Amino acid sequence: MIRNRLFGVLSATVVMTGCMAAISTAVASATLTGAGSSLVAPLMSNWQNGFEARMNGTVKVTYASVGSGTGIAQITARTVDFGASDAPLTPEQASACNGCVQIPWGLTATGLGFNIKGVKKLRLSGKVIAAIYMGRITKWNDPKIKKLNPKTHLPGTPITPVYRSDGSGDTYAFTNYLSKISKAWKNERGFATSVSFPAGVGGKGNAGVTSVVQTTNGAIGYISASYIIAAGMRAVAVENEAGNFEFPNIKNIANAAEMVKKVPASNELHIVDPPKKFKAAYPISTFTYCIAPHNAPQKGLLSEFIGYALTTGQKYGAALDFAELPKVVKKAGQRALASL
Repeated sequence: MIRNRLFGVLSATVVMTGCMAAISTAVASATLTGAGSSLVAPLMSNWQNGFEARMNGTVKVTYASVGSGTGIAQITARTVDFGASDAPLTPEQASACNGCVQIPWGLTATGLGFNIKGVKKLRLSGKVIAAIYMGRITKWNDPKIKKLNPKTHLPGTPITPVYRSDGSGDTYAFTNYLSKISKAWKNERGFATSVSFPAGVGGKGNAGVTSVVQTTNGAIGYISASYIIAAGMRAVAVENEAGNFEFPNIKNIANAAEMVKKVPASNELHIVDPPKKFKAAYPISTFTYCIAPHNAPQKGLLSEFIGYALTTGQKYGAALDFAELPKVVKKAGQRALASL
């Protein structure tokens, strides 16, 4: 669970799934390849091992954690069997992908990890986060930050905002949130898998951003919740529409997803900054998608793997801060899967 400090039990999951994979020593006779989101990569690792064990070692699933933007590009070029993205396809991307279906198969959050010497707790509002990433708030003892943290001694350490240097679904979720919170951000920067950040330093992948934050006093970076857990990093409590400061815990992610009452035909879902009636919602929660093509060369095997991820594979999520898919979303995913 993520509270004021994040702890995760990842090793047990890895050991368990590793043992499952070791059940069979058969040589794989078929291979599925995927690429994309680094957010989903820790969960994907468990899906790979679990599915391979289920198939008695006759199938090998490989996955390259290269970022959502690259994943979309690779499935569009058909150099992989499936892509993975935390950002839904734009109309242009959907057209270029020529018959691809996006299937929501994971639910988690983009957290904000921080490293400020001597500071264990930190609360921030969306407007302050936007100002930090726009380079307009530059010191941790800025009055606007102090007002949100009256009981915390904040040093005058310079703020180093850290962002993704590669095309990223986390960037999409984060900038989508900032665009809803801040008119200035929306008008000047907007949201996409890649945007031009006016301040800070970049890191490649979630691992890269995590490393920069961990080694830089005064740093803050947007990072997938599971990576914050694995790194034992402190997380920012972000203010939601109800005025509550929440962490990217499973219950808060699930509360954000409760705003989804129906799913459009495209399966495109947005759950950042839920209305105030969702009092416990973490405001930078996100779905992540499988991008799969119609008439894939290994259609049957691909469908079976995606079906596994939507059902049995969901059990691996809790240790990695992935919430269970809401029923309405799971049904939509299964409908999309049946259309392949």
